Amino acid sequence: MSELDPAEIFRQEASELMEQLETSLLDLEQSPQNQALIDSAFRALHTIKGSGAMFGFDRVAAFIHGFETAFDQIRKGRTQATHELIKVALDAKDHIRHLIEAPDQADAATGNRILAALDLVTNAAGHHGAPQPVTEPAPSGAPSANAKWRLGIAFDSDILVNGSNPLLMFDELRDLGQCDLVAEWENIPPLEDLNPQQMYLTWHGQLTMPHPIEVLQDVFMFVLDDMRLDVERIAASDEDAAIQTPVLAAPDHPALNKPETQTEAPQASEAAPALRAAAKETATIRVPAERLDEMMDRVGELVIAQARLTQLVTGKDEAIKSVAEDIARLTSGLREAVMGIRMVPIGSLFVRFRRLLHDLSQDLHKEIRLVTVGDDTEMDKTMIERLADPLVHVIRNSADHGLEDTAARVAAGKSATGQITIVARHAGAEVLLSISDDGRGLDARRIRQKAEESGLIQPGAALSDSELYPLIFAPGFSTAKEVSALSGRGVGMDVVKKTIEAMRGTVDIATTPNKGTTITFHLPLTLAIIEGLLVRVADSRYVIPLTAVEECVELSETENTRSQGRSFLNIRGDLIPFLRLRELFSETGTPDVYQKVVIVSTGESRVGLVVDQIIGSHQTVIKSLSKLHADVNTFSGATILGDGAVALILDIIQIVALAQTIETRHKAAQLELASC
Repeated sequence: MSELDPAEIFRQEASELMEQLETSLLDLEQSPQNQALIDSAFRALHTIKGSGAMFGFDRVAAFIHGFETAFDQIRKGRTQATHELIKVALDAKDHIRHLIEAPDQADAATGNRILAALDLVTNAAGHHGAPQPVTEPAPSGAPSANAKWRLGIAFDSDILVNGSNPLLMFDELRDLGQCDLVAEWENIPPLEDLNPQQMYLTWHGQLTMPHPIEVLQDVFMFVLDDMRLDVERIAASDEDAAIQTPVLAAPDHPALNKPETQTEAPQASEAAPALRAAAKETATIRVPAERLDEMMDRVGELVIAQARLTQLVTGKDEAIKSVAEDIARLTSGLREAVMGIRMVPIGSLFVRFRRLLHDLSQDLHKEIRLVTVGDDTEMDKTMIERLADPLVHVIRNSADHGLEDTAARVAAGKSATGQITIVARHAGAEVLLSISDDGRGLDARRIRQKAEESGLIQPGAALSDSELYPLIFAPGFSTAKEVSALSGRGVGMDVVKKTIEAMRGTVDIATTPNKGTTITFHLPLTLAIIEGLLVRVADSRYVIPLTAVEECVELSETENTRSQGRSFLNIRGDLIPFLRLRELFSETGTPDVYQKVVIVSTGESRVGLVVDQIIGSHQTVIKSLSKLHADVNTFSGATILGDGAVALILDIIQIVALAQTIETRHKAAQLELASC
C-alpha cells in the first residue's frame, strides 16, 4: 500500500485517538464527575467521526454518530458515567476499531446491538443516577436556552486539497439546531481561471441552538488552523435584523481588507488560538518504522566505515587524522541522534494493560487496580513492541494465580482490591521492568510437587526455594489445578523467558508468602549499536559491552601464580571471582606476560575477565549470530571491525552466571574435602 494512502493515514491517526478514548473512558470509570475526561472522550469521538467521513469511512461515521448522541447525555450532565455504561462504551470503541481495520468483516447487527445497549444503559443511568437532569453550567456567552448566533465561515483556498469536506461540517451544524447559511460568490473567478481544487466561497448566516458555544467550535475542531470562524451573539433586539454583509473573509480573499465587516465574539476568538497553540506544541512528523530501521542500518554501516578509516589513518599526515577525528565525532553524534529518534516512552505500552486488567477484573470477578511507575522511561521502539506479549502473559498470571479472590483477601487482612504494579527504571545501560502483585506469593511446595511429577527434577532433590522458582518458566509447567480460559495449560511463561533472552535480557523472581511476587526483566536499551571495549585473547578479538565494565586492572605475575586453582582476585579487600578467557575459549599458545583483568558487573554480581590485551573503546554495530550458533550462550552477537575481521560480543549476563556456577562448585568441592 502506498505510504501516502489517505485511508492508511486515517487508520494511523484513528489508532492514536482510540487509545486516547480508551484511556479517558477507563479514567472516567474511576472519576465519573471529571468533566475534563468527559470532554476528552467526546473530542476523540468527534474527531474520528469527522475524519472517517472525510476519508470515506461512512460506516464509522454513522456508528460514532449514534455513540456520540448517547455519550452527549453524559457531557450535558443528564446522566452519569456508571460502571455498566463504561463497559458498553468500551465495547463500542472495540467495534469502531473493527470497522476501521476490517470493515468487510464488521457485523452491522453487532453495531446495532451495542448502540441499543448504550442507549438503554444511558437512559437507565439517567433515571437511577440523576433523578433530576443536571444542568451544565453555561460558559461565558453560552446561554442554556436557545440562542441565536451570527456566523462567518471562510476556509483556506487549499482546504479541499487537504481532504476536508465543508459540506459534512455544515451537516453537523444543522444537527445542532436551525442553521441558515448564505454563500458569497463574489470571489469566484472566470471559468478559464477557475481551479477546481481551490475554495473560493465564503459563508455567512445564523444558527439557533440550545448548546454552548464550545459545541459549535467542536464542529470545526480539526480545521481551525485552515479557516477563519467568526461568531457573534445576536442580542434580543437584533433578532429580526437581516444580515447585510459577510462577517468573515479567508486570509487570501480580498474581503479581508474590509475591517468593518470583521466582527469577532470574544468567546469564539479566545478558544481558537488556544487550540492552534496546542496543535503547534504537539506537532510531530509521522515516519514509517521501516524507514527508521533502514536509517539505523545505514548508520551502523557508517560506524563500521568510520572505524576502518580511523585504523587506516594511524601514522598518517596530521591533516588527514584531523579529518578522520571530525568524521568520528560526527558519526557518534549521528548515531546518538538516530538512537534518540527510535526511543519512545514505555508508558505507551503501559496504556494497553489498563484495558487488559479492566476485562480480567470482570472475567475473574476480582477487584484489581493497576499502578504504573516510570511511564517516561525510554526504550527502543523495537524493544517495546517485543515486550508486549511477555508482559501480557505475566500480568494474566499475576491476576489469575497471584491475586486471591475478594473473600480470601479480606480473610487474610488485605484490602479487597488487589494491586498489580509495573515499574520501569534505568539502571546504567539496562532497563529494569518489574511486575509485582500483592497476592499469595509462589508456593514452593506446590512447584516442587509439579516439577517432580513432570520429571523436571529428581524426587527429593536438594533445591532451595530460589532454585525452585525459575522452574515456572519451564515449557509445559503449570501449578493450576484446573484449566481456565486464561491459563493452566502450561504455555506462556516459557515464551516469556525465551522472548526476554532473545532480547539479550534476563528474568529474576522474588516472592514472599502471603505478600506477593515480583518478576523483573533486565533489558538492554537497544538492540542496534552499543559502546564496547575491544580486547584481545590470543589471536582473537572480543567486544565487552562498555556499560558492564567497572574497571581494568593488571594481573601481576605474583597474583597469577597465587590464584592458580583459586580463581579469586583481591580488589581493595573484596574477593572477586575471575575467568580466564583463554581457558574458557580453549585458546592455544602462551599468554602475554602482563595479562589484564576487566572487572564487569550485572546487578550485584561482579566478575573479572582475564584477557591478553585491552585494545580500546569501539562503537559496536551488533549483528545477530546464525541459527547454527543459537545454543552458544556465551556470545550475544558479533560485529565487524575496521579491518573487516569479525569480533564476537560477550554476553556478560551469561558470563557472570557461569562464573557463579564455577564458584559454587568450587565451594562445594572444598566442603567435600573438609568433610573427608
